[in-house]
Amino acid sequence: MPTSLHLLRDSPLARLRLARGSLHNAFDAALIAELTAALESLATDPSVRVVVLEGEGPSFSAGADLHWMRAMAAASEEENRADALALARLMRTLDTLPKPTIARVHGAAFGGGVGLIACCDIAIGVPEAKFGLTESRLGLLPAVISPYVIAAIGPRQARRYFATAELFDAAEALRIGLLHQVVPANELDAAVQRQIDLLLKAGPLAAASAKQLVRSVCAHTDSARHDADNAALIARLRVSPEGQEGITAFLEKRPPHWIAR
Repeated sequence: MPTSLHLLRDSPLARLRLARGSLHNAFDAALIAELTAALESLATDPSVRVVVLEGEGPSFSAGADLHWMRAMAAASEEENRADALALARLMRTLDTLPKPTIARVHGAAFGGGVGLIACCDIAIGVPEAKFGLTESRLGLLPAVISPYVIAAIGPRQARRYFATAELFDAAEALRIGLLHQVVPANELDAAVQRQIDLLLKAGPLAAASAKQLVRSVCAHTDSARHDADNAALIARLRVSPEGQEGITAFLEKRPPHWIAR
């Protein structure tokens, strides 16, 4: 059967490739469902340590598919709510995936495509990439993806781009924090590979837990509880098998066991 997504495994790496290149990898219900299911499967796969999200064709993802939007415009409010919740589940699953994630942004990203980038831990793009949160042109707002985009670019920038729907380039995406790095197209794969290599040198539990630590720190308002939780976390990591191996390997001046020799 036709698929909207390709899952390429090369343990310990998994690549999720959006496969609607002729439609600029625009979202529809099938792509949302396939991508969510694939992420949920990878979340529990102990052989996978890093996930790369990428797209086929000229664009990373152009946001909502026009046919899908037309169908939802004719649907009831309840049906639209269910549809939006499916997208919310996708974004939440990607944002909280217990594996480090890298967005390989080789072309344009609009609407939900920007949401996918914001949900990834690391985002690398090319100078030619274009970005936009264009929903307000349709009398809508990027509501479902807003928690992740605001976390990535900050409230001040979000207020501007949510309201104006203006397009911006890779240099601006880098400046406001949507991208971590911009490299020439012929260097994109090498830049992504450098991040993969760095992640594979880190302790698997530590790398997978980093986003949860950041989320916990940002959510805390009670400083005493904050200190207690962070102390408990580092204590847990120090006595864990991974922590013990990492410290021992450092003291013995050898690579830890998770680094392939």
